[in-house]
Amino acid sequence: MPVVDVDPDELRELTGHDEKSDEELKSDLFNLGLEFEGETDDGELQLEFAPDRLDRLSVEGVARSLRYQYGDETGVYVPDTNDPDWTYHVEESVPEGRPYVTGAIVRDVNMTEDVLESLIQLQEKLHATMGRKRDKAAIGIHDLTMLKGAGVADETGHSITYRGIDPDGDRFVPLDADSEMTPADVLADHPIGDKFGHLLDGFDRYPAIYDDLGLFSFPPVINGRRTEVEADSRNLLIELTGTDQWTIDHICNIICYALSARGGTIEEVEIEYPTAIGPYEDVGGGLVRPDFETDTKHVTHDRIETILGVDFDQREVLDYFARAGLSASVVSGDAADDGAIDAAAADTADTPDTDDDLPDRVADADGVVYAVEIPPYRVDVLHPIDLIDDLGRAYGFNELDPRYPDVGTVGGRHERTRLEDTVRTSLIGLGFEDLLNFHMISAEANYDRLNIDPETTVDDADHRLVGAGDPVEITGPYSEDYTQLRTWVLPSLLMVLENNTHRAYPQDLAEIGLAAEVDDSENTNVAERRSIGAVLARNDATYEDAKARLAALCDDFDADLETPPTDHPTFIDGRAADVVIDGETVGVIGEIHPQVLVDHDLELPVAAFELRLDALQ
Repeated sequence: MPVVDVDPDELRELTGHDEKSDEELKSDLFNLGLEFEGETDDGELQLEFAPDRLDRLSVEGVARSLRYQYGDETGVYVPDTNDPDWTYHVEESVPEGRPYVTGAIVRDVNMTEDVLESLIQLQEKLHATMGRKRDKAAIGIHDLTMLKGAGVADETGHSITYRGIDPDGDRFVPLDADSEMTPADVLADHPIGDKFGHLLDGFDRYPAIYDDLGLFSFPPVINGRRTEVEADSRNLLIELTGTDQWTIDHICNIICYALSARGGTIEEVEIEYPTAIGPYEDVGGGLVRPDFETDTKHVTHDRIETILGVDFDQREVLDYFARAGLSASVVSGDAADDGAIDAAAADTADTPDTDDDLPDRVADADGVVYAVEIPPYRVDVLHPIDLIDDLGRAYGFNELDPRYPDVGTVGGRHERTRLEDTVRTSLIGLGFEDLLNFHMISAEANYDRLNIDPETTVDDADHRLVGAGDPVEITGPYSEDYTQLRTWVLPSLLMVLENNTHRAYPQDLAEIGLAAEVDDSENTNVAERRSIGAVLARNDATYEDAKARLAALCDDFDADLETPPTDHPTFIDGRAADVVIDGETVGVIGEIHPQVLVDHDLELPVAAFELRLDALQ
């Protein structure tokens, strides 16, 4: 989860509520779903964000949400935009792996050191989340006054050009450098180039952006020093490049809204693509950006009341949507179908113009539909349930009255849950600290850092190497840290050790959690299982220590344990064994390989084991 630093004084200023104490702000922020994680040395609040609300990755976005929560603002706000004076020309030489561009001009920003710091943080957080560490989208923000655009003399406007160049082509002075460098020089000798150069692996030509004076931006790696934004900058040029037009357009919207909150005036730009075929077939030959067009989704009154368990009248629903930063209108008729309505039906249905046109109470909720307008900075509203979640937060989840389900059955623990709880109790009794980690992970953490090849199988046995297997991958992840379901639990435990090197040792950790891999024999094409993982991190951790704990666990469940030697790349040769229970290979045990320890910044031995939970039934 991203953590954002927010100055409480700025928050009070931007919300207009100077009377709010820090504790009151923390409570209000928690109601928005933002959890307080601590304070910086400068007294800024560290807030953990859900990855869906990317518009809140800055103090400006948080303040906007609070103003809605306080009722100071209601409904959808769309900033006014001036007509375009700048054009972004895209040449056919642009690399196919990064063909799209978007942007905006923002004038008269009330820039200060604090505003600049907030803007840089927003840029970094958007890069890390929706931009997938610049792989999917890279953001460049420039001082407009330092750019020279073509066409001034003949009054046809200004322009910049996005093109592909040779690695040893034109030179420029990058940020944090004092001399001119070619793009190849940046990748070889600049620390930012070393960090992001892998994004251009396999590119024959590199992306570059020019004005009349020459190269000033080398996306997705680094901007030029000439156009660096400083605390006295007032007019800004925003450019984004990436692999997907929708993504960079919505990131641009989030940035524009943040700068609009600082007094900036948004000016459109024209995007001229070279042709409407190839990668530009879906976008055509030209675009006008930023795209502040709102979206509309529909949800039924009945579904709102069913999900939230609250009886609302229509006025209340419209008010709560407005306080969530959405604009809603009522559509009545039989066209409703589980929160969806045909667009033609919505256009022709009766929609009250004012609250006075609404009935005092909806006698029959069936057929009553709300058409809800969604602002252009919201990238998370995909389904009617997302609208209900917003309405519920505006109403206040703490105000919901708990009630028993209206069902005629008596609940009870599943047998698997009983087993899991019993095993967990045994592990705690053996001295392990119980953990609960995310099921999502990255390929690097799941495989590479543990020396695992997903395709590896054991030559002399009828089972796959523990930890290997085809991963269940997310088609469009928002973060590179969470791209797939983990295939085993051990990587998560090692990541916990890595993040806790400042804690006292020994650290004996265990987790019972989900692991999954692609399996065509399953009707879902995914094989899911509960897996037991445990690590012992201490200066004298050995294979014998791990086996003693594992043997005691198996004794608790009358399981027959065998540990024949095996080879596993995550463990030291000669210090690893298969876990065989009742004649079936169900896991692995051993001492972690030194290379794996180094990759996790661990400076002392670690012994570990992992096995399937159902083996102890």
